[in-house]
Amino acid sequence: MAWVDVGGGYSLAFDDSQLVCRNAKGSRLKSVPKEVREGEAAQQLLALKEWLEQHARECVETVETWMLRSLPIPRDVVESVWSDPAWQRPLRDAVVMPLDGEGQGFASGLLRGVDTTRGIGAVTPDGETRWSAAKQLLIPHPIVIGELDDFREFVSELQVEQGIAQLYRETFAKPADPSGNSVSTFAGGRFAQLRHALGRCRTLGFKVSGGFALTRVWEGSRMIEPRFWVGSDAPEAEAETGDLIWVDAASRQLPLSEVGAVAYSEGVRMASLVYAARVVEEQDDQG
Repeated sequence: MAWVDVGGGYSLAFDDSQLVCRNAKGSRLKSVPKEVREGEAAQQLLALKEWLEQHARECVETVETWMLRSLPIPRDVVESVWSDPAWQRPLRDAVVMPLDGEGQGFASGLLRGVDTTRGIGAVTPDGETRWSAAKQLLIPHPIVIGELDDFREFVSELQVEQGIAQLYRETFAKPADPSGNSVSTFAGGRFAQLRHALGRCRTLGFKVSGGFALTRVWEGSRMIEPRFWVGSDAPEAEAETGDLIWVDAASRQLPLSEVGAVAYSEGVRMASLVYAARVVEEQDDQG
């Protein structure tokens, strides 16, 4: 731990996420004295801790957004943030695909480094580290990673824990010949109160608007928004889930045939996670 002298013979540090204090003799105290905790130095340290935690969350959210957008990321951008541990945590060991000038991909691998001279360093599933001079890279959604099972086995062997939900993200394959413009698999999920469904959405990180839980996905440069009905009555009223639909940037409902693999998977993932918190009636086994 790095101790900070705050005067009066006291020093402060963070043990994991807890503020701790020691006295002039170097003995750690059971608690932080009130006058020290309420002092300016302690308040500055707590504010810094809060900022760092928020920064770390924003880094993870940004990298996951890059994955959901499926758009090339300039190598210079990754180079510029790589030295920041908050950025490196979600980037390191993410499956990436270096792209050439035409947008064509090279062999995918776990991102291990970005260097001005050597380029993008990634470890392939066969354990080989490859450096690419590509100027762009892609963080692919797991539904489009062809070697998904190989990568899962590889990270398991290495005991690697990814900083974003990528390799072990729940995925759902789109039917080969889909029909209609909605999915009703998760309709009819009952919540004792709408507030419970809304709380579930917030916990999972999904926004709610107009009675729909929603998320956004980019297929190429096209924005598609999966929407799952959770209800729009009073928060204390009983609620029941409805259909899952997909709309474009103009809020036009799309037929499933126009919904890409990533947008379909993310929509079903959202609906299944919200639906999982529904009220489940106990079955009466007595004849």
